[in-house]
Amino acid sequence: MSDPVRPQSVLDLAATAGRLREEVKATPPLTHCITNAVVTGFTANVLLALGAAPAMVDIVGEAEPFAAAASGLLINLGTPTPEQREASREAVAGAHAAGTPWVLDPVAIGTLPVRTALAHELVALRPTAIRGNASEILALAGHSSGGRGVDATDGTEAAAAAARELADRHGSVVAVSGPVDLLTDGERVIRIANGHELLTRVTGGGCALGAVMAAFLGAARGSTTDALTAVAAATLVYTVAAEQAAGASRGPGSFAVGLLDALSAVTPGDLRARARVEEEAR
Repeated sequence: MSDPVRPQSVLDLAATAGRLREEVKATPPLTHCITNAVVTGFTANVLLALGAAPAMVDIVGEAEPFAAAASGLLINLGTPTPEQREASREAVAGAHAAGTPWVLDPVAIGTLPVRTALAHELVALRPTAIRGNASEILALAGHSSGGRGVDATDGTEAAAAAARELADRHGSVVAVSGPVDLLTDGERVIRIANGHELLTRVTGGGCALGAVMAAFLGAARGSTTDALTAVAAATLVYTVAAEQAAGASRGPGSFAVGLLDALSAVTPGDLRARARVEEEAR
């Protein structure tokens, strides 16, 4: 039965998210992740739970050809060792050559000079999507010195103008994570109010979302689904699953396990029933 009360844009996004979620299961996108040492295993398990095929290839000499062969690429700057920095450059070059969509997660940039310089170098290469908390997005746009390590000290809406600026400047979708996620391509803005605070109590709760975005961009590759919609669909699936996991958990430990179970089991009907989405145009 249709629900005439809910905005059509919400129903459309929920339907697209359900379709892409099933596409990820049916034709597992090979998702190349150069990510931080703290979250590698959790990120791989999140992708496996969704049905994607994770590959953590961060060796110089292998990263470029692998990115060219992958469906989607994540570059996460959480622990940017010298080899990872060079592998990231290689992987982005391979992605550009092959048209592989890629996601930049500028973890903890602003006050930390090595990763901040690398983030500005990579963002100039026009990532398909940029995902970060509000403080990271503000720092990447040059409007602040960042947050407190990996933690945001700014609210999501404080980064709305910076997100649009980055999107316009680099042709990227920008996703600002927070209690309400804000996503924009510079013209459209989508806000998703799903999710749960327990995501902030599990190492990798945010970083894994960047990998899910890369997987969904890979699944949407060659289709009529635009990058903003694919990234929003990934966010909706992930945050709805987080809500379901939180409802059955006793705390962060059981939540982390439950999130994997919920990601594996989430259905198009769940997305339609739970989606809390608003969209606006410039």
